[in-house]
Amino acid sequence: MRWNLRLAAANRGIWKASELQRMLAEGGLVISAGKMSGLWSGSPASIKLSDLDIICAVLGCGVEELLITEPATLTRPDGGQQAAAAPPPGPAITPRRRDGRSLPPA
Repeated sequence: MRWNLRLAAANRGIWKASELQRMLAEGGLVISAGKMSGLWSGSPASIKLSDLDIICAVLGCGVEELLITEPATLTRPDGGQQAAAAPPPGPAITPRRRDGRSLPPA
C-alpha cells in the first residue's frame, strides 16, 4: 500500500500541512504537529479507522484515493503472485522457564 495524502490534498488546493491540520481540527480530529508531519510527508505505520474516516470526510475523497494498492513484485516458483516474501527459517526457539523447572510435555 502507498499513502497518498499529500497528492489527495493538493488535488483539492491544500498545499500546506498546517492548513490541512486546521481543517481536520474543525472536523473533530485534533492532530499534533509531529503526527501531522508523519501523515503529510511519509507512510504512517498505522492509522485509526476513525481518523481515516475524518480525513476522507474533510478532503471529500474515498479511502481508495488515500491508500493506493501496489501490485506484488515477487512471484512464487509456481508462477503465481506473492504479496510478501516469507522470512528465512532460523534456529528453533525453545521456551524455558526462569525458575529452572522443566516445561510440561507438549
